[in-house]
Order: sequence, then C-alpha cells, then structure tokens
Amino acid sequence: MAVLARSATAAIAERIAAVELPPFQRLRAGERGLVMVRGRIGGDGTPFNLGEATVARVALRLEGGAVGFGYALGRDTAKAELIALCDAMIQTERAATIEREVIAPLAAIIAVGRRRTAAQTAATRVDFFTLVRGEG
Repeated sequence: MAVLARSATAAIAERIAAVELPPFQRLRAGERGLVMVRGRIGGDGTPFNLGEATVARVALRLEGGAVGFGYALGRDTAKAELIALCDAMIQTERAATIEREVIAPLAAIIAVGRRRTAAQTAATRVDFFTLVRGEG
C-alpha cells in the first residue's frame, strides 16, 4: 500500500492496464475530506495536532466478494480508486500478478527516484572538521 500511495496516478494506471480487471461495485464512491495530522516533538514527546491534510478515499467490492479500500493524500479520487482496486485484488488469487505487474515495477521507480535524490544531496555535502591550534 505504501508503494501505491507514493506512486503517481498515471504510473499506477499504466501498470494496472496490463492486468485483466475483474468486475467490481463501488461501495463508497470517491470522497474528499480532511484528516488531522499529528506530530511528536523529538519523536517521543507528547503528541500534538500539526494540522489538516486533504485526503481522497474509495471503497469497492470485487465480484468474488473481496473488499478493497483506497486512500490517497490530496483530492485525487481516481488514484484512491486504483489503490482500492489493487487492495481488493491482492486479497484474491490475483495477488501474485498484482505484485509482479503493478507493485514491483512501481517500487523500482520509487527506488530510482530515491537514489537520484540521494545522489543530488550527496553532491552538496560539506565535510566539516575542527582544527585545533596550540595546546589545550
């Protein structure tokens, strides 16, 4: 689910187009709303409300009965629907196909992006050292 949430809508749609999609029924059509984002000071402090984030969500049921839920930051209900569809299909005998055809290629794209960002960040790295003069 993390891979799908981090992927672009077009990338998910492109990958899922290679898979035969089963008939499905929308249990909850695309909705947009807000969720409260919580934070902690120092990672172990008391939680506090950081602010609100826009979220899109969809729930659907495949013909076989598997129910999928999709949530996506932002207002993109199409992305939430694609995520819900993948979630439902992962619960069926199509799980290996979804992993191979959709999730693995998207994870590879995310990994390439992370390596590129790491390389760009490393290029700006400055090594500081302390020069001690004299005694003491």
